[in-house]
Amino acid sequence: MAMWQVWLVGLGTVSAMMVLTWVISVVRKDASLVDRVWGLAFVVAAWTYAYFAEPPTARTWLALALVTIWGLRLSGYITWRNWGDGEDKRYQAMRRRRPESFAARSLVTIFLLQAVLAWFISLPLLAATFNGSPEGLIWLDYVAVVVWLVGFVFEAGGDWQLSRFLADPANRGTVMDRGLWRYTRHPNYFGDTVVWWSLLLLALSTGAWWAVIGTLAMTYLIVQVSGVALTDKNMSKGGSTREGYDEYVRRTNAFIPGPRKP
Repeated sequence: MAMWQVWLVGLGTVSAMMVLTWVISVVRKDASLVDRVWGLAFVVAAWTYAYFAEPPTARTWLALALVTIWGLRLSGYITWRNWGDGEDKRYQAMRRRRPESFAARSLVTIFLLQAVLAWFISLPLLAATFNGSPEGLIWLDYVAVVVWLVGFVFEAGGDWQLSRFLADPANRGTVMDRGLWRYTRHPNYFGDTVVWWSLLLLALSTGAWWAVIGTLAMTYLIVQVSGVALTDKNMSKGGSTREGYDEYVRRTNAFIPGPRKP
């Protein structure tokens, strides 16, 4: 099969996974399930592409390992974090506007939309897993692994530090400004972005420069849409009640880690 045909098959498998999740969400009346499977969508896409690789190369297996570890951790963490909390407020608001048609509308506007986004963003995975030239790993692949490790530490480490902070009743109403959160207000989103640039490096090692479109799309979503921008908006809406939040914002970089301002 040609690469573009394999890419379309990936759209089918990711969409099928999202439709199945939608069915479960209708039964449970919880559209938030889509957030829990976001990371898994890329795992499904990558393994679909790798299935058609003839033959799979060392880079194929490397890309599969990196995206599977990343995707399973992300989905597992979001599931654990939101366990027992019910439907996210964003989806509750959508449901209240037109409750009688929400189930059908959510299939298209939430689940299939995210399927298409994940499929488009997965372009670096298509190149890294399916493109068999060069067969062996080159220096750029090793750089990609180092970059991935940096991103994974920031993302997973930031999530772990924040969860421990929030679990301590003594921290109620205060700002998390320790560990990685001392150097950036969003270490998890920064790390997520770095992970996707590392996957792009794997794609570039095959000469697939066009894969940059997928990583740029993910970066835009994280920084301007569903990640940094949305979190900052929610925190600042009506003024944060957390002690020292305004000072934290003033002194700490929003995204790229750096020393705190005086």
